[in-house]
Amino acid sequence: MTGHLRRRHASAGFRYGAALLAGLALSIVTGAAASGQAAATALTHPETQYEPMTWADLPGWAQDDHPAAFATFLASCEAVLRGRASDRDRRPVFAALRGACADAVRAGPQDAAGARAFFESHFTPLRISRLGEGAGFLTGYYEPIVDGSRFPSPEFPVPVYRRPRDLVPAVKPAPGQSASNKGAVSRRTASGELVAYHDRTAIEQGALDGQHLEICYVRDPADVFFIQIQGSGRIRLEDGTLLRINYDAHNGWPYTPVGRVLIDRGIVPREQMSMDAIRKWMATAPDDDVAEVRRANQSYVFFRVVGLSGDREAVGAQGIPLTAWRSIAVDRHLHVYGTPFYIFGELPIAGENAATPFNRLMIGQDTGSAIIGPARADIYFGAGDEAGRIAGRLRHPATFAMLAPKGLDPAATAHGLPLPSPRPPRAPAMTAELSAGQAVTDPPLPRARPDRALAADGHAR
Repeated sequence: MTGHLRRRHASAGFRYGAALLAGLALSIVTGAAASGQAAATALTHPETQYEPMTWADLPGWAQDDHPAAFATFLASCEAVLRGRASDRDRRPVFAALRGACADAVRAGPQDAAGARAFFESHFTPLRISRLGEGAGFLTGYYEPIVDGSRFPSPEFPVPVYRRPRDLVPAVKPAPGQSASNKGAVSRRTASGELVAYHDRTAIEQGALDGQHLEICYVRDPADVFFIQIQGSGRIRLEDGTLLRINYDAHNGWPYTPVGRVLIDRGIVPREQMSMDAIRKWMATAPDDDVAEVRRANQSYVFFRVVGLSGDREAVGAQGIPLTAWRSIAVDRHLHVYGTPFYIFGELPIAGENAATPFNRLMIGQDTGSAIIGPARADIYFGAGDEAGRIAGRLRHPATFAMLAPKGLDPAATAHGLPLPSPRPPRAPAMTAELSAGQAVTDPPLPRARPDRALAADGHAR
């Protein structure tokens, strides 16, 4: 039965197949009840379908670098366990994951056999996707490294700004924390009135001049633009020091992907659109044209300095350094940070037209405003130009297997649902048709949703 029964539910409960699921739920469990543990807790994500899998169903599972995946998971576990009780996630996944994390921390670093055995003993693989869709969707991100200076000069004239003092987010962040990347933002005027904050055009034309908000200066507005898209960056200063900056706030204006603008204007064909294509066009087009397209995106991101370092990776939304090729950004409204996902598919890793097999255990440690849905992820590829090239050409489907902590059961949601009412007796005419061998057509099921179209650069961080 494993690999064949797909369970589907929406926020109001399971849709088609509820009766079948209620009858079969006990035969498709995560193993908790069979081992004498407490009854399984329902695993629910809105508008999500699950499919039970075995470890043998995961291509390349036996060949993956399990110690590397375990080390990334362990870093998440330390963050999960050190949070105060008042700060803990109330979702069932968090409680179950916390138990697995406690075991992981007690076990410590593992060799290949130990790491693999840990995952297989503490988790159950479930294929997960949006209701009505077969596959998930991947994009990539990275940390740009650009040259810059602490002081303005003809070579480095473009400022990188910290959060302005007159910026008022709808939800005030805790001291030392970044503002949310969603929600309304206002500007408090000298008279105390709240108005919309300056858009990108106003800021690029000098609206913030004289407020002493400059963190550093870079060569080109495109350098700032791409760091804003990725959400973090490293500025290589003139003395060789690397200045690390991270997202801190935004100006409240909607994000418009410039890739969409270039497609709509016929500048870059849709089938050729990628981050690389955007970068190449910006490097060769007239400055006025580039500014016009760039300013079509009115959103603007402000940064904070997070340190001076060379090798430490960017810090994700979970508050820990990311791991290149192991960390992913997920929908934080659906998934708990620290959740493992086994992702497999063919991706353009080796080149634009390559189909490189990608079979890897990843850990959800970050998020992004365009990362929406149960099987949607942004892979962190590290820092620098090569990481940027790989991330820039990735916009591909892939299969997601969520590793659900033991004790969570997606079928448990069906237990309390009522069975459907008995069917009424068939009408005589229908009975006659059946006896005569004529086919009777059932009402059609709803059509599967098409995959949502995503802009090439539609993951502002």
